Amino acid sequence: MSADADTRARTSAGTAAHTPTIVLVGHGMVGQRFLEALADRGVTRRARIVVLCEEPRPAYDRVRLTSYFSGNTPDDLSMVGAGFMAEHGIELYVGDAAESVDREARTVTARSGRVFAYDALVLATGSYPFVPPVPGRDARGCFVYRTIEDLLAIEEYAKTATTGAVVGGGLLGLEAAGALKGLGLDTHVVEFAPRLMPVQVDEGGGAALLRTIERMGLTVHTGTGTQEVVTADGAVTGMRLSDGSELATDLVVFSAGVRPRDQLARDCGLAVGERGGIAVDERCRTSDPAVFAIGECALAADGRVYGLVAPGYEMAQTVAAVLAKEEAGDGFTGADTSTKLKLLGVDVASFGDAHGTAEGCLDVVYSDSRSGVYKKLVVDGEGVLLGGVLVGDADAYGLLRPLTGTVPPVSPEQLVLPAGAGAPVALGPSALPDDAVICSCHNVTKHAIGQCSSLAEVKKCTKAGTGCGSCVKVIEKLLPAAADKGLCGCFPYGRSELYEIARTLRVTSFAALLDSHGRPEARGGEGCEVCKPTVGSILASLNNGYILDGEQASLQDTNDHFLANMQRNGSYSVVPRIPGGEITPEKLIVIGEVARDFGLYTKITGGQRIDLFGARVDQLPAIWTRLVDAGFESGHAYGKALRTVKSCVGQTWCRYGVQDSVKMAIQLELRYRGLRAPHKFKSGVSGCARECAEAQAKDFGVIATANGWNLYVGGNGGATPRHADLLAQDLSDAELIRLIDRFLMFYIRTADRLERTSTWLERLEGGLDHLKDVVVHDSLGLCDELEALMAAHVENYQDEWAQTLDDPERLRRFVSFVNAPEAPDPTVRFVPERDQIKPDLTFLTLEGVSSR
Repeated sequence: MSADADTRARTSAGTAAHTPTIVLVGHGMVGQRFLEALADRGVTRRARIVVLCEEPRPAYDRVRLTSYFSGNTPDDLSMVGAGFMAEHGIELYVGDAAESVDREARTVTARSGRVFAYDALVLATGSYPFVPPVPGRDARGCFVYRTIEDLLAIEEYAKTATTGAVVGGGLLGLEAAGALKGLGLDTHVVEFAPRLMPVQVDEGGGAALLRTIERMGLTVHTGTGTQEVVTADGAVTGMRLSDGSELATDLVVFSAGVRPRDQLARDCGLAVGERGGIAVDERCRTSDPAVFAIGECALAADGRVYGLVAPGYEMAQTVAAVLAKEEAGDGFTGADTSTKLKLLGVDVASFGDAHGTAEGCLDVVYSDSRSGVYKKLVVDGEGVLLGGVLVGDADAYGLLRPLTGTVPPVSPEQLVLPAGAGAPVALGPSALPDDAVICSCHNVTKHAIGQCSSLAEVKKCTKAGTGCGSCVKVIEKLLPAAADKGLCGCFPYGRSELYEIARTLRVTSFAALLDSHGRPEARGGEGCEVCKPTVGSILASLNNGYILDGEQASLQDTNDHFLANMQRNGSYSVVPRIPGGEITPEKLIVIGEVARDFGLYTKITGGQRIDLFGARVDQLPAIWTRLVDAGFESGHAYGKALRTVKSCVGQTWCRYGVQDSVKMAIQLELRYRGLRAPHKFKSGVSGCARECAEAQAKDFGVIATANGWNLYVGGNGGATPRHADLLAQDLSDAELIRLIDRFLMFYIRTADRLERTSTWLERLEGGLDHLKDVVVHDSLGLCDELEALMAAHVENYQDEWAQTLDDPERLRRFVSFVNAPEAPDPTVRFVPERDQIKPDLTFLTLEGVSSR
């Protein structure tokens, strides 16, 4: 429909019943929550919903943005359920920002030239990063940290950088610093305030956080600002600070706060605050009754711009209720600004009056600088809990935050002291009043949670636990003792239980498992996006044959479906396995010839492999035919499986080496190749204590000693690094392999879906000591069984690409278009860069991006 026709349809008298149009500008977390609130109220059935999204992808979880660097893909971060837009008839235009609003005509014009008439306009334009107006801020190598595209750009530039600096030591600044460190850069944080996270924590909390972060190898500069970004030939070479010092760096990330994006409102004459933000009332209406504003762009009636997602969700609910003609209660009159997060692996939480600004308030403080734990509660003279700060140990946050404004049932001292240090009374969720808000993201009370019988039901009925996730532990404790911990709405069992069911009963198909052990209402159905890939992984780990045969194909995600990783322009990467990083000249030549003949981008990875990027889906079989013929096999870069076993050159070449690390790395990689697990896992073998293979940052790592091998487990690099723990030492080759077999199979049997070994080990009751009892001392009598399972995997392993190439029927899936199998995808295009190629993202049409 043209813009004129659209307007006539809205304004013509005498027409049939008018279908109102709601235009949403902005599709971030708050915008998506608004759409879900409209759908919950049935508004999507009686109104046309149009969404203009500036970014090239639908809404994603910006709170977990940094998790991209620890393995999560943009698809993992997506907040839009499969089929949600189509189910509710919502028109989503990605990469098409709103350019102007004509309030008199009630139309919005998009960047593409499309014009949309509206009955109600909702602005959810969010915020933009503030970049201090210092010389050099636009130089090559300067970035902000706000979107997935920002992260992709930082990741690419970091490949040629050695040192990074983050301007800003707040929440996002420390996340950015963790990302740079995870990318291998020597990292600095520059904060103008005298302490880190000055908004959330007090001086004591900031000091505890500083000590812990500096122990991780980051350099922190507090009480100083950035005066200039020093450049050479247009690129960053350093920073000049306000204290007169200079800092050498070749990458700068600005994370010095955000400002509300209110320019669209300013341009169309809506009222804005003196310091920015679109002014709204308790119903989130702007100065124009037909226009609303929600989220970080809105200046609430209490005079605040809220930079957290929970207040934005409340605003979204308020506007949805108004448009549904429901009672919106008191509307949006303010929100809880409590926060809990993990920064660089450190728990940090702040709630209520954390800084003790109330007159006559008192502080109750526990500080242990040795362990990096700091806890402070603020109470008034009557013992009412006003707020608090928790650093290093925030387990009590889920209980303390709902008690704010009340007199806790135990003394404040007992609330901050650690177990065994004079804290005789354990405060449980039962102590919370029924009206205590357990999930601040969705404003869900203890009473509402008590009406549910399982975590899955809580998430489905109230959405509690689906936001930041900090309330999940408390929710689980509030559920009845007999409540099931089902994987999803289809199964009443968790992943480890489903693994045992499939293993012991020899279940070989998803349909059989769902029909025999699914919830009654789910039997005979197709499952959901949670259980299908989870069960698919379980069946694959139990050696259930080729993963794309029969129904198993429908259980896989896009990457597993094509045995390759999809890249940002719809092309795919090819990653042949190179065990231990060792490769012959002949095989190097084959890779070079394949890359040349198919025009692929080549990159040597940190895992000692060679990635080939830019293959169309229809080219994959031809590429792999040549690679398989040359002796290569799948590197499983696309699966939740073993990626690589990295190694140094060991004693064969290195004068410091004490064992043959290359030989061991190759043996381990070939043994565990193709092993499907709850999450991807990596390994490293170092030939001496100098640790060149970074083994202690791996899921399982091996370090040579003069007497054999030391085995470390549960390590993780990335944005939330964790050093691996020593499981056993001075092992022979046979002892080492036997313990790794047991460790991996015990992890596969007991971990939750998408749970990395580091997280699993921290969650495991009894931790490392229990793991040693099970896999070293065989306390549960499982070791023979664990070893047999691994032996079966090793015996039955077959390369997936070799299997695919041998079967013409399997090859039929590798086409861009089912109805035109010979036609290549015209949207997959490239432009030259540094004598190679990169995706041509400017070519992607709006419709093409949306359809992806």
